[in-house]
Amino acid sequence: MRHTRFFALACLTLAMALWGSSFIALKIAFVELPPMWVIFGRMAIGSLVFLLAWRWRGRMHYQAGDWKYLLGLAVCEPCLYFVFEALALQNTSAAQAGMITALMPLLVAIGAYLALGERITRLTLAGFLLAVSGAIWMSLVGSADASAPNPLAGNFFEFLAMLCAMGYTLLLKHLSSRYSAFILTAMQAFVGAIFFLPLALALQPLPVQIGLQGALAVLYLGLVVTVVAYGLFNFGVSRLPASQASGFVNLIPVFTLIFAVWLLDERLNVLQMAGAVLVFAGVALSQWRRPAAVPAGVLD
Repeated sequence: MRHTRFFALACLTLAMALWGSSFIALKIAFVELPPMWVIFGRMAIGSLVFLLAWRWRGRMHYQAGDWKYLLGLAVCEPCLYFVFEALALQNTSAAQAGMITALMPLLVAIGAYLALGERITRLTLAGFLLAVSGAIWMSLVGSADASAPNPLAGNFFEFLAMLCAMGYTLLLKHLSSRYSAFILTAMQAFVGAIFFLPLALALQPLPVQIGLQGALAVLYLGLVVTVVAYGLFNFGVSRLPASQASGFVNLIPVFTLIFAVWLLDERLNVLQMAGAVLVFAGVALSQWRRPAAVPAGVLD
């Protein structure tokens, strides 16, 4: 049991590093390719991998009514989540978008309170308000540049993506007892490919020329982020309480900022850094002497 827990923690940490790098890969891909085609490409590549590996799909024990939860899972992520994230990264920097992800653990706590009746403390609520204030402050003081033409709008879209991620996490915990991480991740890829193909055809012209950098970015997103990172996260959530697993999302801003500075030469100004400090302070406050919550596992 201890080794399983340690392995789950390691899987979640690696998943956060890969997700942090996904903001960079998306920024690179969007330079050469229309956003919806980038998302479809990563979903299509992921679907192909899962089809080739279908024999190792693991458990699948369908129960009456599961279709509602499975549909909700796919609608939250990848469908709406990636639409909002694509809009976000067209308007804000990868570093700022990564900072907004720090709100997710607090959103999961709020969602567990509303959907499951889990207790939420005053410190958690105060931390949530402080973190949201920091995110808004960081957005308002951000100056427009080539990497972030409209930081306020971009960060708002990233916040909407985090709301979708909240719903995804709670639904995932509910379904993980009956479906393997492989099945749930594969379903996301299949539904995402089906959803984004007509959307890309309707909104953006089919790319006729793809540069090497853009192609490698889409390949990385499809193989490493869609297949590996989601598989690692789904496995970790299946072994740990949702509230605990969602806490690892706090690592994404750190990884994203490191990658953004290293690969994209992005920087946060002093006032934006102050906003980022407020976000992290709010997250830390929400976790201060927080009593153990009931695992977010039953939605019925």
